[in-house]
Amino acid sequence: MLYMLKQLLFFIKKDMMLNSDLFFKALKIENIKDLKEFAKNSNISAKQLKYYNKQKILPSGDDLEQICRAKNIDPIYLMLRMGILDRQIKKFVSDQADQIYTLIKKEKRGAAFPPAMPIKFKSSFGQLYNGDCIELMRSIANDSIDLIFADPPFNLNKLYPSKIDDNLKTEKYLSWCEDWTKECVRILKPGGSFYVWSLPKWNTYLSEFLNDRLTFRHWIATDIKYSLPIKGRLYPSHYSLLYYCKGEKPNTFKPDRVPMAICPKCFCDLKDYGGYKNKMNPKGINISDVWLDIPPVRHAKYKKRNGSNELSIKLLDRIIEMSSEAGDLVFDPFGGSGTTYAVAEIKKRKWIGVEIGPIDGIIERLKNLDQESAQLDLLRKQFNCLFTEKSIMERKKRKLWITESNLNSSPLPDPRLKNE
Repeated sequence: MLYMLKQLLFFIKKDMMLNSDLFFKALKIENIKDLKEFAKNSNISAKQLKYYNKQKILPSGDDLEQICRAKNIDPIYLMLRMGILDRQIKKFVSDQADQIYTLIKKEKRGAAFPPAMPIKFKSSFGQLYNGDCIELMRSIANDSIDLIFADPPFNLNKLYPSKIDDNLKTEKYLSWCEDWTKECVRILKPGGSFYVWSLPKWNTYLSEFLNDRLTFRHWIATDIKYSLPIKGRLYPSHYSLLYYCKGEKPNTFKPDRVPMAICPKCFCDLKDYGGYKNKMNPKGINISDVWLDIPPVRHAKYKKRNGSNELSIKLLDRIIEMSSEAGDLVFDPFGGSGTTYAVAEIKKRKWIGVEIGPIDGIIERLKNLDQESAQLDLLRKQFNCLFTEKSIMERKKRKLWITESNLNSSPLPDPRLKNE
């Protein structure tokens, strides 16, 4: 057990997440010659060994037994060297916490609240900074933010205006994600809500990290198609939106209700509700954790940042409505085109924003919110009702079922909703 403890301390002090080739280092494979020799001794192909090393995946079954036998090591030792901690090892760490604490140096931290970077733009409700989000967050007080929404770079080797390195090794990228996520957790108010928008792959790692710090609420799948299918894989068609809160439950949770699903051409029901129609809530259907109605922002008319993807104001409207009240403080550590700040400003939420790249586009957007404010007003008319105004009118014409309250009303649809 003492030997295992020493190896664990080595793992902690060296911060294994920042190292690459962890699998090969554990097996003392330093070059092609070592690889070929070990492949021969373990009876496992060099190609398979390279796969375990590149993907940082723990072998299993016969492969694990043959590797451990060839090197005369224990599977737990291999896990420790690779930085893979299962519940058994975590329990061991917890049981030996006093010994471990006395053998490692206390992590050095800077001032609790270093001076904040200068404000570059101030609006009626928020303030915008230009710089690194982690640096800014270190100047934000503990437990002070009501709602955090984060849309970090996805490490897809894209060229951003900020010229950041978007092609990091997996271990370095995930370590950076843990750094900014840890700060988000610290500044989130008890009962506050935290959303992370990312690719499903990255959110599988972040959810493991967050599960030890916050309360899991939902993994929301948002149906937005990528541009092209990827050979050898299922067609990627959704983004992952993680939703956590700090503490047992969120201070605010007011999800929108959505209209009943009907055909956009004939306006007939798309789902058979049987004899339960009269019992349906006139305010609409409960929203699920699969969002099919969030459009990608592709049309140049609506894009605020050339050459880069940006989020729909519909997505941020839904999140801000669901998890905050007017006057609450919203924070987005990755400003991008400024969608979060624009929606927060329109909806009278206080906000703090930061972008490491150019911010002129964000400032220009925040100075000209009339069009987006009108657009949000139209969007709000499509929620918290069983039928939209246009649907009521068309279903009346076709003598299709509507609620009693809708039957007795004669709405005049907004002409701007013709493409609803």
